[in-house]
Amino acid sequence: MGFVKSFEEIMANTKATADFYDAEMIMVFWETKPEIIAKLLPPPLKPADAPIAMAFVADYPATNFDAIYKESALFIRAEFDGEEGNYCLAMPVTHDMAMAGGREIFGFPKKMANIHFQKEGKKINGWTERRGTRFMEINATLTGQPNDPSALTLLADETGEDGVIKGVSYNFKHFPGPETGTLDYDPRLVKQDTILKPKVMEIGEAEIILKHSDYDPWTEVEVVKMLGGIYMVGDNSMQPGKVVAETGFMEFAPFAFLKWDMV
Repeated sequence: MGFVKSFEEIMANTKATADFYDAEMIMVFWETKPEIIAKLLPPPLKPADAPIAMAFVADYPATNFDAIYKESALFIRAEFDGEEGNYCLAMPVTHDMAMAGGREIFGFPKKMANIHFQKEGKKINGWTERRGTRFMEINATLTGQPNDPSALTLLADETGEDGVIKGVSYNFKHFPGPETGTLDYDPRLVKQDTILKPKVMEIGEAEIILKHSDYDPWTEVEVVKMLGGIYMVGDNSMQPGKVVAETGFMEFAPFAFLKWDMV
């Protein structure tokens, strides 16, 4: 295949969904402060009923888009048009094409990073570092019980009767214009669903350790109360996204730098 693709090559490489096979993940949930959520959400997103944050570290050993990589992420609960979901504040990855695809198609704020994921028995450790700083680390012990029972309610709310979990993500798709200080178009709010089909799912007690970084300010999402951790192995499928709203350039400008290192 060369620089210019034939129609047949394009069609052969067009995927309806982005699929992950035997994806291994540790997700942790905590309560933060309502005022933190309100500060970090761009309009027209609104705070959800509870000030919940979630982070994960994942290992993707096989995909349908020729990328094997690790990923971590930071989300806060948000609501748009009556539907709750998760607004992504950061999504470090270890593969350049995974970074490009997530940023350019859906607007995920991806950056390249070093990511570690290890499970030994009932103990799990994962961390992410960039520019010499290990700014987040997750430790979990799969005891069968979370730190707080409300973690089970969060999981139940997103799990169907067939055991399938639907995660709703909200991102803003925007690109800097070639002229300094402009965007190519008004920022577009993208809603995107991911379907998780767990083969293994275990509950546990967890902690997240956040360290200051000028480039990855995860410490802003303060931990008020840890809720717990969920370990999963299964097949995940990212569904096509949809633009559900637009917002103005000046209104969005303070929130427009999640994808960039700026100090």
